Amino acid sequence: MLEHGGNLRAASIRFNRPPDDWLDLSTGLNPTWYPAPQVAGNAWHRLPETDPELARAASAFYGAPRMLAVAGTQAAIQALPQLRAPSRVVVAAPSYAEHAHHWARHGHSMREVQYDALDAALPECDVLVLCNPNNPTGATVAPERLLDWAAQLGQRGGWLVVDEAFGDTAPQLSVAAHSDRPGLIVLRSVGKFFGLAGVRMGFVGAHAPLLAQLADLLGPWMVSGPAQQVSTAALRDGAWQAAMRARLAAEGTRLRALLAANGIASSGTDLFQWWPEAQPEAFWQHMAERGIWVRLFPNAARGIRLGLPLDEEGWRRLALALEEWKLGSR
Repeated sequence: MLEHGGNLRAASIRFNRPPDDWLDLSTGLNPTWYPAPQVAGNAWHRLPETDPELARAASAFYGAPRMLAVAGTQAAIQALPQLRAPSRVVVAAPSYAEHAHHWARHGHSMREVQYDALDAALPECDVLVLCNPNNPTGATVAPERLLDWAAQLGQRGGWLVVDEAFGDTAPQLSVAAHSDRPGLIVLRSVGKFFGLAGVRMGFVGAHAPLLAQLADLLGPWMVSGPAQQVSTAALRDGAWQAAMRARLAAEGTRLRALLAANGIASSGTDLFQWWPEAQPEAFWQHMAERGIWVRLFPNAARGIRLGLPLDEEGWRRLALALEEWKLGSR
């Protein structure tokens, strides 16, 4: 199993610090999560048949013709490689490691290619997979370019898989509106922008026959009844969404400015920042000793990613730790 952020139990054991004494910046999730409403009592009792209202709410929010609800985008990432015969697969790198991991496990010829070399790699692959915005670097690809790639791949029976899990703060980048075209598959997540990772809810937008294949592979009762009700409410709450986009834009700017003030030139989204830290293990250790859990990337995306603090106390702790790092690394 690959390593991910959010593993506070492991951090608590390793550094002998109680879980509630950590500032967890390791996931890039919105720290101000959507206030989940009370779910109907029978949601815990009934088998969770898919509610069509959830699909309608998702299609409206993402601007997509149709959406299939899945148990987080991770479920789709693991399943999609099983729907193709052995293929030539290119995964943009560095990126969310689960994509390359699962394409490599299912008999495909998989290679990782830097974002700036994807155009050249396109003629030599059947499937191209990328995150937009990228996790962890924040790199982006223009929608027009993505649609051109999807058209080229679709003409020869190929796929362009676009993981837009962090796309809710940059809706202008999305190609979800075009996901009914053969060859284009779009993944979306409720966990990031809405801060509801525990709900385990994601969506796949794609050509109807492919969605049917995916649904058949994943089987019945993919997402729980309570998760469906909470997600439907979040996807329909336009006032909360607008206010949160404005808040995250301000906090994202604040985080970039705080890092810059401490000599760190970063990139990312309104939810997280990443940079190619020269001493990533030492920085990670420094922050952990102060009860701040950040994401260490020791390999492909060698560097550090951190998300937004929840409150002013969190911002104060982060600012102090960054200042101490800056002074100590001189």
